[in-house]
Amino acid sequence: MATGTALDLARTAQLFHALSDETRLAALDMLRDGERCVCDLQEALDAAQSRLSFHLKVLREAGLVSDRKEGRWSYYRINAEVLEEVHDLIRHLGTEASAPKRALKVFGRCCG
Repeated sequence: MATGTALDLARTAQLFHALSDETRLAALDMLRDGERCVCDLQEALDAAQSRLSFHLKVLREAGLVSDRKEGRWSYYRINAEVLEEVHDLIRHLGTEASAPKRALKVFGRCCG
């Protein structure tokens, strides 16, 4: 995200939604060490296959992870570029805009 670029609210919401669940965060934490088989994630997270599939789908749709098939197994890995995008979004939200602020016009008194 370049400085001065308008925030893509839909994309930002998608990323923060994907990061808003403990199971998804735990999966991402496990993937920090590199690619992992879905069976390893399932065992370590003590998650039912259907539940883990849902969480991995959310992460994949947000672009935070990618997967590859090898035989009947799926292997997942973190997408570092999208984590950089999240980092840039957080920095953007935590930084005052460089554009001058426009004063609000007051047409009466507020709250009495």
